[in-house]
Amino acid sequence: MVPADQGGGVMRTALLTDPIDGLDEALAAVDAFDRALVGGLLRPRPTQAAGAAELADAVAGTPLASRAAEAAGKAAAGAAGEDHFVALAAARTALLGSVHDALMTRVDEATGRSRVEEAAPPPAERRTANVSAAARSWLSDLARAGWQGIDHELVSGAAQVVSAMLADPALRRQATLLDGFAAELAASCPGATLERIPVRRWADLWSRAVLLTLPGAAEVSAPGTATGRLLPLGVDVHEHATAAQAQVHAVFEPADGTAPRLVRAAVSVPKPDTVVEAGVWQLLRPHMALLAAVSEGRSMDLSGMPVTAEGDLIWNDDLARPGGPADAFATARVAMAAATAAAAAPLDRHPARIAEPVFLEGYTVREEDGSLLFEVAGHPVAVDTDRIPTAGPLTPEAVEASGACIGLLRWDAGIFSVQPLAVERTVRKKAVAVHGGGWAGGTADKAGLRAEKAATDAVTVLRERAGRLLRK
Repeated sequence: MVPADQGGGVMRTALLTDPIDGLDEALAAVDAFDRALVGGLLRPRPTQAAGAAELADAVAGTPLASRAAEAAGKAAAGAAGEDHFVALAAARTALLGSVHDALMTRVDEATGRSRVEEAAPPPAERRTANVSAAARSWLSDLARAGWQGIDHELVSGAAQVVSAMLADPALRRQATLLDGFAAELAASCPGATLERIPVRRWADLWSRAVLLTLPGAAEVSAPGTATGRLLPLGVDVHEHATAAQAQVHAVFEPADGTAPRLVRAAVSVPKPDTVVEAGVWQLLRPHMALLAAVSEGRSMDLSGMPVTAEGDLIWNDDLARPGGPADAFATARVAMAAATAAAAAPLDRHPARIAEPVFLEGYTVREEDGSLLFEVAGHPVAVDTDRIPTAGPLTPEAVEASGACIGLLRWDAGIFSVQPLAVERTVRKKAVAVHGGGWAGGTADKAGLRAEKAATDAVTVLRERAGRLLRK
């Protein structure tokens, strides 16, 4: 274990297993409402009505109290309208936001990391879009039907809404969410035959989509700018049947000599479901030169790169150029301890979105009930190997043989765990680093080359088919 003043990402690991007051009660209220959505709120049974009431009771001491109580009453009577569904979604989001904040307080205590929350100015303009109202109407119909009541006719109602949203750049964030959500629901139709329903996930997607339809909800304040050196730590890959995203976690050292910051830079692309694993890099690479720098182990020099108050770089290749060599493990050991972190935006405060860069070293690895654990300073830390992307050379076997790890601290199913982004292991008495994003900018690795060739063939076929369709 590396002490916090020498680069360690997790110092007091015992804090990660200590109970947090009120956490279980808040999650129980969320779960009660989520179960109500399974059967739908058109003709709610007594247990479903009780679930909505429990959610309202949980926010009784907040500014949402009266609206949530009214919405729960209407839902119990099967008479909830769009405004009532908005109030219930807001109450659920607020509860999960409180859980997120409590967990992040514990993370900061464990890592010794300071967090900065900037008071962002309000958006310059707010507008109401008819298409957002159409989306809210569709989402209300989903809540009435419930996950067991979905069918292809109901789910297909999102198609026109998504198409209209995609035409407006300001609404593409909502469009991507709705498109992916509708695709998941369509693949599960009819809901009455489902043996297993992802209750928490679909309720998360539903409530977030509902709130993003409100005027101003998806707008952000004007970003600041970042000029200085960017030192990549690792890449987290998110893949869905209809979209893929690569998110680079890094330490940013400002040119003015102020304290370094933890930042992220992400690139997202739509994709067909036939392009998987290493194939996603071919879709992502053209949009972000940073991916090549990650593969080559180099820094990047930024000049006026836009950055949000939450630490997200709005990437523009024209504002970045390759820098000198930058070993991710050297960055983790030396620079990460002094880096401050940004607080999450209000709508992003959710336990599932916790992904805090940490560095662990000197641990022992053991297996328990089929899962890997890092034994750190006498305390076990779960290792989430299921999140390791198949689009890179990092494998669970490499993690098991490692002695140092750069990862993301996450929270799920009641426990903290580490998602490895890169590990260091000893091969022939030499330290060898294995990065999950090692193939991001291209590779000479044999396994990577085979995966690239298969992906290239699939992408070529799809482009040819698309070209023929366009020519028609």
